[in-house]
Amino acid sequence: MGNRLGDALSPYLRAHAGNPVDWYPWGEAAFEEARRRDVPVLVSVGYATCHWCHVMARESFSDPEIARVLNDRFVAIKVDREEHPDVDASYLAAASAFTRDLGWPLTVFTRPDGRTFYAGTYFPPRAVQGIPSFADVLAAVDEAWRERREDLDRTADAVGEALTAASVARTDGDLPDRAALEQAVATLAQGEDRQFGGFGSAPKFPVAPVLAFLTRAGGDARELAARTLRRMGASPLRDPVEGGFFRYATRADWSDPHYERMLTDNALLLSVTAELSTGRDAPAFADSLAGGLIDFLVERMRLPSGGFASAQDSESVIDGQRSEGGYYRRDAAGRAELEPPALDAKVLTGWNGLAIGALARAGSVFGDERATSAARRAADFVLATHLQPDGRLARASLDGELSDAVATLEDTGMLAGGLIALATATGNVRYATTARELVDAAATASGDDDAFAAPGGPDPVLRARGLALPADPAEGAAPSGMTACAAAAFELYALGAGDRYRDLAERAVRSVAGIAVQRPIAFGGALEVMARLATPLVQLVTVTSDQTDALDEELVRVARRQAASVSAIVTEPQARDFAEAGFELFDGRTARDGGGAAYRCRAFVCALPVSTGEELAALVDAEP
Repeated sequence: MGNRLGDALSPYLRAHAGNPVDWYPWGEAAFEEARRRDVPVLVSVGYATCHWCHVMARESFSDPEIARVLNDRFVAIKVDREEHPDVDASYLAAASAFTRDLGWPLTVFTRPDGRTFYAGTYFPPRAVQGIPSFADVLAAVDEAWRERREDLDRTADAVGEALTAASVARTDGDLPDRAALEQAVATLAQGEDRQFGGFGSAPKFPVAPVLAFLTRAGGDARELAARTLRRMGASPLRDPVEGGFFRYATRADWSDPHYERMLTDNALLLSVTAELSTGRDAPAFADSLAGGLIDFLVERMRLPSGGFASAQDSESVIDGQRSEGGYYRRDAAGRAELEPPALDAKVLTGWNGLAIGALARAGSVFGDERATSAARRAADFVLATHLQPDGRLARASLDGELSDAVATLEDTGMLAGGLIALATATGNVRYATTARELVDAAATASGDDDAFAAPGGPDPVLRARGLALPADPAEGAAPSGMTACAAAAFELYALGAGDRYRDLAERAVRSVAGIAVQRPIAFGGALEVMARLATPLVQLVTVTSDQTDALDEELVRVARRQAASVSAIVTEPQARDFAEAGFELFDGRTARDGGGAAYRCRAFVCALPVSTGEELAALVDAEP
């Protein structure tokens, strides 16, 4: 038996390299071997910080007898869902035909052509509460494969046909007006847990895209977002020592969290906190919460390369034993005696884009140069390492080595959005022009079907088997790839890159407009873009002078906290760079009389520039 996972890029796969199971990584070789031997395929999907993945690895995949059965009667494939999200999405969709309790580890059985005939999630070593043991599942699948192959073929064909039919269904509709968006807010408000905060009952997730929508929607919706964020920040879902949020809580009061800490959740929650900190009604708690999130991202999640790790594990070793959450249940002094839980150190392009955008926005709003510098360093690493000479992106890297996984649409959209935020925070137009190139590539790749598509196409192994599905538009922990591209396109439009970018944003979110209003908890990111499209466009460009003085500093300080569709702080030469690069908003934006100037515009129609923070605040207060 060869060890095919020892040199894998994914830390999750490497953790399984010592199993007695003869694992294959995702690829053609596994399916060819299954075809040659005429045996079914086990596709086991998980990720490095998944608690139940760890449990099943110890209970089943380390068991020599289980491994003997798998090696003799199956071909076993191990997949990191974060490295191969298309593969995960395809098999999750197939698994939904067999179980409602979707999650990870995902356990899927397929024919050698990759089509699913049975699936589940975690299977225990012994049958319990109606769940069969993993050994019993393997025996039953093996017996069915040998004795009732026609039944399995019918099931696999039916599942495949159902997925194909579902994948061509579209839900295009008109973009919602303010009244429709208010109805979506009302639906969310009805689901609020008035006692503990958040939405629904246990288990409870941060649903950061929903909070972003509520923040953008304004009024009572913004108050709901602030109330939810404040309660989560004061709950056991947030680590009081290191500042980050855990992935979710198993109880309604946010207690008993699952202790893995994801880059996505914490980056998005920092973005929401920064946005809540602008405008007239910024909540007092937001500055402190943002500071803790910046600390967590910069001190705990940042890698020596400058990129950000995907996640931090929930488990650690304490007194020689694996402990779920034991590290996090200790105070700072107690943690000092322990090794922190391991990081999944692979750098994902899209997730790093979220972190870049969040830190850049927070750095701008709070005047935190450490956050801005961290965003810049991460962006420079990702662009130098993941952006290929032909303009295509790599999905992931580990220690600078690139994965062969294809980049997804979320990688394009999330990185583009992060670069735009960094451009407006630093005044470096290169980040904005690179973002525009990424969005253009996704728009070109879409053809006539959608507004955007992944420039590299779907996973080639899925595509070869007819298993590649359109990107799932629903959103849970993070915006979809289509939404991320739409948000980036809208910001390019707001910076003056051209009306076509607004058209692209509208086209992208129109495809989910009807269902998003009906099910807002699952489409927060798309609804945020719709709210931005339905809100009058407000732009703020603050130009600083060569000789910064106290008046300049006060002007910048006030400008940082103003609510706007897009806000940029630039020097006069940087404003010229933006204008020359085709960003119309910066045309003619100069300093005044040796001092700074702020230009506040509505849909590119600008008020006379003001030179002091007091004048800018008065200008904003005078607006309706």
